[in-house]
Amino acid sequence: MKIFNATRKTLLADNAIMADTFLKRAKGLLGKREFHYGQALVLNPCNSVHTCFMRFPIDLLFVSKNNTVIKAIPKLMPFRLSPISAQSRFVIELPLGTIKFTSTGLGDQLILK
Repeated sequence: MKIFNATRKTLLADNAIMADTFLKRAKGLLGKREFHYGQALVLNPCNSVHTCFMRFPIDLLFVSKNNTVIKAIPKLMPFRLSPISAQSRFVIELPLGTIKFTSTGLGDQLILK
């Protein structure tokens, strides 16, 4: 799956994986040694994440039901909890630096396909 920021006209990921079952969401990125630019994990449904036992920091995008970015968290370090975003329908986990590199921010409209 690809994730495109329609507002900024930038590609966030060309190799995104949907984690839409309890087991897929629970495993998430645990056990991964690296997370490369162009990859992403979409946790659906989701309104908060943790990075316990992860080996690297990540960027997070909290996205509403109409695919609008409602919260962006660059550089969530390992062994941290994100804030809860009650309006979030899903969360996109991205490699560190993706938010800054693509200038993705609040209100941006995303396309997932």
